[in-house]
Amino acid sequence: QVQLVESGGGLVQAGDSLRLSCAASGLPFSRYAMGWFRQAPEKEREFVVAISGNGTSTYYADSVKGRFTIIRDNAKNMVYLQMNSLKPEDTAVYYCAANPDYGLYSAPRQYNYWGQGAQVTVSS
Repeated sequence: QVQLVESGGGLVQAGDSLRLSCAASGLPFSRYAMGWFRQAPEKEREFVVAISGNGTSTYYADSVKGRFTIIRDNAKNMVYLQMNSLKPEDTAVYYCAANPDYGLYSAPRQYNYWGQGAQVTVSS
């Protein structure tokens, strides 16, 4: 079965950096676009960034553009989210998700598979 497992969350201070990892199994990884989403308490799930199956195309939310970077390693079935210059408003549970389409989408409904989430807390 398909599994997406996030790791690397934690508690950091504003301005710090953190890298999230997502390990994928049970799917033809390079054929799936991958996305990162986040959900803060009492808020809807929010798109963060997506990357194409071959890693050549990316799509960032305006709120993280210039601070966050997504990369993927298809040889290892891994996708990473490097988060720099973190702000308290970045505090959320971060989810990785897999989308079998070639397009890059911000809508959660476009993604078939989801990880369990990783908590990121940024203190001021």
